[in-house]
Amino acid sequence: MKLGIIADDFTGASDIALTLAEAGMTTVQYGGVPSTEADLDVQAGVVALKCRTIAPRAAVEQTCAAADWLLAQGAEQIVYKVCSTFDSTPDGNIGPVAQALAKKLGETCVLVCPAFPENGRSVYQGHLFVEDTLLSDSGLKHHPLTPMTDSDLRRWLAPQTDWPVAHLPIATIWRGPEAARTALAEHGRAMMIADAIRDDDLRILGQTVKGRRLLVGGSGIALGLPENWGITPTPIPWTGETGPGVVLSGSCSAATRGQVAVYAAKAPSHEITAEAVMGRQVDLGALVEWILTQDVPPLVYSSADPSTVAAAQKTFGRNFLADAIEGTFAALAAMLATKGVGRIVTAGGETSGAVTTALGAASLRIGPRIAAGVPALRVEGQPLVLALKSGNFGGPDFFTEALECLRG
Repeated sequence: MKLGIIADDFTGASDIALTLAEAGMTTVQYGGVPSTEADLDVQAGVVALKCRTIAPRAAVEQTCAAADWLLAQGAEQIVYKVCSTFDSTPDGNIGPVAQALAKKLGETCVLVCPAFPENGRSVYQGHLFVEDTLLSDSGLKHHPLTPMTDSDLRRWLAPQTDWPVAHLPIATIWRGPEAARTALAEHGRAMMIADAIRDDDLRILGQTVKGRRLLVGGSGIALGLPENWGITPTPIPWTGETGPGVVLSGSCSAATRGQVAVYAAKAPSHEITAEAVMGRQVDLGALVEWILTQDVPPLVYSSADPSTVAAAQKTFGRNFLADAIEGTFAALAAMLATKGVGRIVTAGGETSGAVTTALGAASLRIGPRIAAGVPALRVEGQPLVLALKSGNFGGPDFFTEALECLRG
C-alpha cells in the first residue's frame, strides 16, 4: 500500500476512492478499521469511518486507530478526507483530528484544502465557495447536523486547534509547486488553508506535498497524488448485478430533495416521517414486502425540507432523531439484502454509513463513475453492489442513472 485515506464518512470515502481509482490506483474501501491485512494488490486503502459528527475525543481515537492500520500496511502518506463543504462546527473535530494525526506522523505543517471544483467547491482567499456563492450563503447553512455559517476556513478552523492557522494563496500556487513548497516550509508548525479553484491547482498541490506524511482535504486533494508514485490512469473493471434494486434516501439537502421529486414522479415511493420513526410506527416487514412486489426499483425516503427537519429536531432531539432514522434505514437495508435485493442506492453520508455497516460490507471494490464523486461499489464476498451518494452530489436523474450503472 502506498497511500492511506481516513474518511470521516462513507460517502466521502467512496468519493475520494473514485478519484484515486480513475487515476490508476488499485483502490479498496474498508468499512471501519479492518481486522486483517490488506490484499497485496491494494495501492490505496480508504478506511471509512462514521466520525464527522461524533465527539472530538472519540473521533481522534478512531482516526488514530485507522492511521495505525494503514501505516502497518505500508502507507507512506495519510490523507484525512473531510467533506468538500468542510462539514464541522466551531467545536467540531476536524482540527483535533488533524492535530492528533500530525503528532502521530511527525508532520509539522499540514496542508488543508477541501476544494473539489468538479462539484462546484472552490477555495479562494481562504474562503470556501459553492459555485459562485459563499458556503455560508448557500443552502448548506441549513444542514441538519453541521450547519455552515462561516465561509472563512481560517476563522472556522482556528477554535478547533491550538496550532496557528495560515493561508497558502492562489497567487503562490500559480507560481508552481516549488514556490508552494517554500511557503509551507517558511510557516513551520501550522494548519495551512490552501486556495484551489481549478483541477490544475489541485495537481500543483499534489506535487507540492510529495513526501509529506499528512494532508487534510476533500477528494479533490487526491487528484495529483498518484503521479507521485508514477501511476497513470487505467480502465476500471466492472460487473454489475441484475437483481432487484432500491433507493434509500436519508439526505435532506436541496439537491437530494430535487432528485427525490424527480424519481418519485416515475417510480413507487414511500416516505418515512420523523413522527413515524419516533412513534415506532414503521413496519419494516411490511415495507420489505411492498418493496419486493414493485416492478420498478422503489424509493424509500425521509428527505424533508429544512423547516420540517428543524421542527422535528426541536420535538425529538437532533441526535436522537438522526440515530433513529439511520437505524431504520440500516435495518431495512439488511433485511432487503437477505431477500435478494442486489442493488442499493443510498443518499446521505450518515445514512450511507449506517446502511453499509448493517450490510456487513467490510470491503468494497471501486467501480466506474456514476456521477462526480460517486462510484459504483461492489461488496466483496456478496452478490451486492452499492452507490453511496453525498447529499449534494449528482444531477436531477441520479437515482435512475445509479441503478442502471449498478446493473452493469
